[in-house]
Amino acid sequence: MELAYIPSPSRGVYHLGPIPLRGYAFCIIIGVFVAVWLGNKRWVARGGKVGTVADIAVWAVPFGLVGGRLYHVITDYELYFSEGRDWVDAFKVWQGGLGIWGAIALGAVGAWIGCRRRGIPLPAWADALAPGIAFAQAIGRWGNWFNQELYGRETHLPWALHITSSTDGRVPGYYQPTFLYESLWCIGVGFLVIWADRRFKLGHGRAFALYVAAYCVGRGWIEYMRVDDAHHILGLRLNDWTAMIVFLLAVTYFVISAKKRPGREEVVEPDTEANADADASGGETDGDDSAATSEEEPKKDADAKEADVENEADVKKDEAESAKKG
Repeated sequence: MELAYIPSPSRGVYHLGPIPLRGYAFCIIIGVFVAVWLGNKRWVARGGKVGTVADIAVWAVPFGLVGGRLYHVITDYELYFSEGRDWVDAFKVWQGGLGIWGAIALGAVGAWIGCRRRGIPLPAWADALAPGIAFAQAIGRWGNWFNQELYGRETHLPWALHITSSTDGRVPGYYQPTFLYESLWCIGVGFLVIWADRRFKLGHGRAFALYVAAYCVGRGWIEYMRVDDAHHILGLRLNDWTAMIVFLLAVTYFVISAKKRPGREEVVEPDTEANADADASGGETDGDDSAATSEEEPKKDADAKEADVENEADVKKDEAESAKKG
């Protein structure tokens, strides 16, 4: 008897007239907006200007999408270039298939270009974005739910995912909802980074490194549960090896950075420092002008009184001369 399960959507595409609205694309777009919104709040709180995060995201997001798709196509090339497959499908991002490793790697290149154009340190910008990226991944994973993909082994747990589609080799049944596990894990990673950043004042890219390391831990065990086709090396899926290597790199960076550059950046955006100095200088000048004005006012009053006395003496002198003539 079926007591409970997570139903799959009957379709992943809805039409608004002739316009197709794809659930996968919506999840990605919403995730990007959440990441930019939260990143902007954190950037401003650290002394940056409103809008800087969005300006740099204009570079990072397209690079990230291209990188994510490239990683997926390269590691699963047989889905697009083997016999009976259409290589044009490699460009159909809306059908699913974005590798987070490629998205972060090439997205970082785009962010570096944007930061360089604004004279902003990339590690500081990455720290501001780190928890938002984790939340964006949590939202984006629901795109896999719309596409009925990336599920785990068969299970009879009450939260099993009910797969109904039989296309692309799927077998209808009840499976581990690995998309849900990863979504919940990413939410936890996002809150972990926020807490650690407030508690330990992480800077110079260490908040981002913490996000990467924590995500890799979860991705390792979640990847082990998946049953979709993947390349294996020494019995482990390729993404498991990638997660382990990236985890070690992130931890190494965290430790070395903490030793070489402890603390957090005092200034994250040079323009804001210049404006602050200008405001401070302007305030001092205004104070000097006020002081000078206050010193000059008594002198003006004294001069005015002296002029009145002289005028009065002249009037009396004129009156006396007129009396003599009369």
